[in-house]
Amino acid sequence: MIRHSVIFTLKHAAGSDEELAFLRDAKILADIPGVEKFEQLRQVSAKNDYAFGFSMEFADQDAYAAYDAHPYHVSFVRDRWVPEVERFLEIDYVLI
Repeated sequence: MIRHSVIFTLKHAAGSDEELAFLRDAKILADIPGVEKFEQLRQVSAKNDYAFGFSMEFADQDAYAAYDAHPYHVSFVRDRWVPEVERFLEIDYVLI
């Protein structure tokens, strides 16, 4: 199992229509075959200033690679993520 997570801050104002549209449109990632336990999260710790997180799981590296190459993911990254995300941190975990 691989847990893929990203924490990020958008370029949009908090609570704006653009922010809400980004989060709504990101839900398409959950429809990609192999994506399990897709979650959208709001970051609440005072220890950092990121605003959101996405978390999802994959059964194995092949499922993760298929997600990464899937047209929904490729177009979301190109058309929404790159132009709208201010900064992010990506972490992929496996159980130990």
